[in-house]
Amino acid sequence: MRRPRWRTAGGALLRVTAVWAVSSLTLLLLAALLPDFRLQSASGESITRTFLTAALGAGAFGLLSALVWPLLVRALLLVPALVLGLLVFFLNGSLLLVALGLIPEGGQAAPETAVIVAAVMSATSSATSTFLAVRDDDAYRRRLVRLAGRRHGRRRGAPGDVGPVAPGTVFLQLDGLGHDVLREATDGERPLMGTVASWLRSTHRLTPWRTDWSSQTGASQLALLHGTNHDLPAFRWYEKETGRLIVSNRPSGAAELQRRAVARTGDAGLLSYDGASRGNLFSGGADQLALVMSVAARRGRHNRSRAGYFAYFSDPANATRTAVSFAAEIVREAGQSLRSRIRGERPRVKRGGLYPFIRAFATVVERDVVVAAVIGDLLAGRTAVYADLVAYDEVAHHSGPRHRDTHQVLRRLDRAVGLIADAAQYAPRRYRIVLLSDHGQSPGPTFLETYGLGLEDLVRAGCGLPVSRRAGRSASGAEAREAARAALHRPEGTDGCATFDPVVLASGNLGLVSFPDLPGRVTREEIDRRHPALLPTLANHPGIGFLLVRSAAHGAVVLGPDGAEHHLDSGRTVGRDPLAGFGPGAAEAVRRTDGFPHAADIMVNSACDPRTGAVHAFEEQIGSHGGLGGEQSRPFLLWPAELSPPAADGREPAGAEQVHAVLRRWLREVDGPQIPLGGPADELRPEGPRPAVFPPADGTVRDKTR
Repeated sequence: MRRPRWRTAGGALLRVTAVWAVSSLTLLLLAALLPDFRLQSASGESITRTFLTAALGAGAFGLLSALVWPLLVRALLLVPALVLGLLVFFLNGSLLLVALGLIPEGGQAAPETAVIVAAVMSATSSATSTFLAVRDDDAYRRRLVRLAGRRHGRRRGAPGDVGPVAPGTVFLQLDGLGHDVLREATDGERPLMGTVASWLRSTHRLTPWRTDWSSQTGASQLALLHGTNHDLPAFRWYEKETGRLIVSNRPSGAAELQRRAVARTGDAGLLSYDGASRGNLFSGGADQLALVMSVAARRGRHNRSRAGYFAYFSDPANATRTAVSFAAEIVREAGQSLRSRIRGERPRVKRGGLYPFIRAFATVVERDVVVAAVIGDLLAGRTAVYADLVAYDEVAHHSGPRHRDTHQVLRRLDRAVGLIADAAQYAPRRYRIVLLSDHGQSPGPTFLETYGLGLEDLVRAGCGLPVSRRAGRSASGAEAREAARAALHRPEGTDGCATFDPVVLASGNLGLVSFPDLPGRVTREEIDRRHPALLPTLANHPGIGFLLVRSAAHGAVVLGPDGAEHHLDSGRTVGRDPLAGFGPGAAEAVRRTDGFPHAADIMVNSACDPRTGAVHAFEEQIGSHGGLGGEQSRPFLLWPAELSPPAADGREPAGAEQVHAVLRRWLREVDGPQIPLGGPADELRPEGPRPAVFPPADGTVRDKTR
């Protein structure tokens, strides 16, 4: 029941008055505590005048924050997002100095003191406003809408909407969180992830699924959102015909992969009907975008991907809170890294340089912006939302999948999921929240740390080429690194490996070797003729599990130690099967990758300890993913019990394309308009009547029942 307008206006007036009073008292308290901050000139001694000055100062600061701050943020949208976050304190302090200058004898403050006063003022105002709105649904809803940058909380009707509004669906991707780790985080009397644990005990169901050979976000998310990851052999690969190095999480690479996927399927994507894509590599066909890598290369005001930054940072309280959390996360990372060194923890990788800032960006800035954008989508009533939270994946790369550092991240992610679930109660339609991951992570010391040389050095030695005395290190391929680079508007980096002959690339524990001077896929016979020691050197190395090569005589062949072979086309094996110990479906996954036009001349998968699932990343990561072996290939699906199970026979979905079919089916399992019929991978839809579905073009019914 809608409240009378006079009561709504009266409640708003009372809240504004209360916030004003608290802000004035905060100014008085800070003036008493800080020696460099005064509320009036030295000649003024009246307590009444001091209170009046505080009230005027608080009012002026509040008005400037409400009116000027959004304009400042919009003007700075072309400034890198990380720089904007770091400028928050300075901008907020400047607004306070302006506010004090607008009132008679307003007071004096040193610039550094003004920064502190403004930060405390914003925090107390935000806390007071939130506290007062707890029992007022309308006020809470309006605040959440404003936090997400929405002008109205009411959803505009989408084409084809008729009758009662059907439930919406939110897909929250917890990047890199494996099924077994999630199980551990939700078990026990005091689970790490209390919100998710309560869902598992009541409303939701959980199952693992198997990734493709390329167990990384680019391959998984492209298929999840666009229905195909054909010809995506790894996180990064070299294309001989163009001499290009394609990297999945760079703006140019993501844009090209999305273009190829849409061309192959003829379908815009999972979110093409009234959808929103938040924090992802790909758009999924959504019209509402924020922090989407495939459109991040666009510049200027037409880049809707940057709208998420404005929507979030336009609230000065949000900006201050995130900036404080950003700084705290950098300090936390420094302390955790120091503790790891003091305790002599192994395995360990270097965590200096820019990594503390990249971690803070992933675990604070991206998380806060994406959560606010999703809340805005809920309150706008969007039909389908897909968002990626990358915090766990980033920290697990450098600390390990089960380290105490990642446990803290899981707790904070659980709070973010809970916040989204709470906000859904105020949405204009009911929402079903699906949690999923794109891959897991497998622990283990790096290849370089274990054996003293990198994959590139081993390949060069096998080719009889000179090897550097100083072993090189492969930069981490973590998703947040390129997201931060895009936010900073930095040019795309180069891996520096495309100038070598051969070209050696790393994608977690998956390596790719290409010979750029030889066109097409080089056969095993040609490699043996040119470099007779290379394949035996790689196959018999204790850190390598198996190789994939193409034979002119036998087709796709997997090579292992001691002359072991697995001929994928015929199923014939020689010696011990090199794929044994890499999990069910390994042969099918490798065979599928062999059919990709851009599969490397030699595909190299590291060894995997069958007891622990540990692998050796060819990059500087102690929690890695990208190939086969261990938990990296076992992500999860956690769905509301009201939806049908992923497969009627209880089988685990195999490959991200099958999971895409499940997600599309779940979007259809409602009484009302969702997404247009058709599109790729419908084979997992269960038999039986299907609810009416309305296409987005003209709203006419294409199919009632089948």
